[in-house]
Amino acid sequence: MTEPEPERNDLREALKRVAVALKESGVPFALTGGYAVWARGGPESVHDVDFVIAEEDAQRVREHLAASGLDVREPPEDWLFKVDVDGVCVDVLFRMSSQATTREDLADVDGLEVLSVEMPVLSATSVVLHKLNALDEHYCDFAAVIPVARALREQVDWERIRAGTADNIFAAALLFLLERLGVVPPG
Repeated sequence: MTEPEPERNDLREALKRVAVALKESGVPFALTGGYAVWARGGPESVHDVDFVIAEEDAQRVREHLAASGLDVREPPEDWLFKVDVDGVCVDVLFRMSSQATTREDLADVDGLEVLSVEMPVLSATSVVLHKLNALDEHYCDFAAVIPVARALREQVDWERIRAGTADNIFAAALLFLLERLGVVPPG
């Protein structure tokens, strides 16, 4: 039996609470995933909230969030930790696309107001790049990525996407489809 999806308002409140705590930590971070897409005009996430930090800051951030009264837990995956906010899961990632996230990676952000909280949001190009590089033989859901590409297409550096996904045949297949659909310009 699957867990019910959290309510939209609960997701939004969790996003704000964790963002404020991350800001108070003084550690570089960014909103990523579905809510980064939403902050840039795409469809709203219905599953969870994702933030990204540098791997070198993971322990410091864990300790700060726990000291802020948030429920931090360690899942079996070794590339993130989770923060439970009133029954809503917030993922704090420190590796994306099987690569350790660095502070330099967190420079590709824009300060945006999200739900009345100013916060760094990963660039549209970086968000799409990570979504495409997550495609593999175990997870190849083009239907989840096409609406993101469509919504963010004018904000994305597609040449950077092509260069950053050159070794991923699943991403190449999706880019071909997006070109044929007229979502992205031909490469």
